Amino acid sequence: MQTIHADSRGRALAVEGARIAAAGPLEQLVDAYPSARVRRWPGILTPGLVNPHGTELLEGAYHPDPREADELGAEPLTGDALTALAPDDARWGASARRGVQRMLAHGTVAVACEELRRRAVRDAVARSGLAVVGRLGSPGGVPSLDPYACGLPVEFAPPRERGSAARFAVFDVPDEAALADLGAATCVATVIEGRLVHRRR
Repeated sequence: MQTIHADSRGRALAVEGARIAAAGPLEQLVDAYPSARVRRWPGILTPGLVNPHGTELLEGAYHPDPREADELGAEPLTGDALTALAPDDARWGASARRGVQRMLAHGTVAVACEELRRRAVRDAVARSGLAVVGRLGSPGGVPSLDPYACGLPVEFAPPRERGSAARFAVFDVPDEAALADLGAATCVATVIEGRLVHRRR
């Protein structure tokens, strides 16, 4: 199945299966792929983001279920609060799945991690399709679901070229400068291996 994703500037990507078939102006791709489904998004298409704090956010923090908000709050638990909670493997797995979904909602398509020790966390990452980028030691900065808020240079996934894996995001901003100012919470869609894994409703 072919899908064309287009942003408000008329820039577009044609996706076939898990790969990018072509990139260019929307009109050009519609002519080249007349049977493709066209998805029009507000804002800008960009390569997906790399979150530098995968280890800290997935194995060093517990992401509460919304049903736990009265007891635990809505923000990730770390430090003494995490120690006191002492999650078992089942809770770690559920936390990792929620953490991954929250990353996807910020346009993240890859995470930088040291070796993930917990099988439940590894499984959640593998099922999501997030790419894992190896790293040694802490990258510094402040762990955040929004890579623009962590105090480090923002990294993007590899460029979107013909034949490359379809990993990209769409942010509801007018340009890249506004994205840097407003951050990744403006994400309206995230695509990994051609699959729409997050869409803001």
